[in-house]
Amino acid sequence: MIQVILFAILGLVAGTISGVVGIGGGVIIVPALLFLFGFTQQQAQGTTLALLIPPIGFLAAYTYYKAGFVDFKAAIFICLGFFIGGLIGSKIAVNLSNEVLQKIFGTLMIVIGLYMFTKK
Repeated sequence: MIQVILFAILGLVAGTISGVVGIGGGVIIVPALLFLFGFTQQQAQGTTLALLIPPIGFLAAYTYYKAGFVDFKAAIFICLGFFIGGLIGSKIAVNLSNEVLQKIFGTLMIVIGLYMFTKK
């Protein structure tokens, strides 16, 4: 029961951060599942992708839409690409080792963070 409560708290924290800065919840959820809950990289990624199935971001997106900050054309085409890319990426990921996936994920987060931190 305590784990269910901790999962809900993780979702609340990730959702709040996602709503504030617009990052994908996976940037928060994947590391938390790895380091706090002992998931493997594949389990963390698969679980995070599974939680995207329902309309998780609907209320946050609606808030941005009401403020005039949603480009539906971009969202639709990104969604289509993400749909197919998710299939391709998952087929690759399930065949990689946990260690390789963690290194790819960590490297990506560092590169993105450094770029955003140093960009003028």
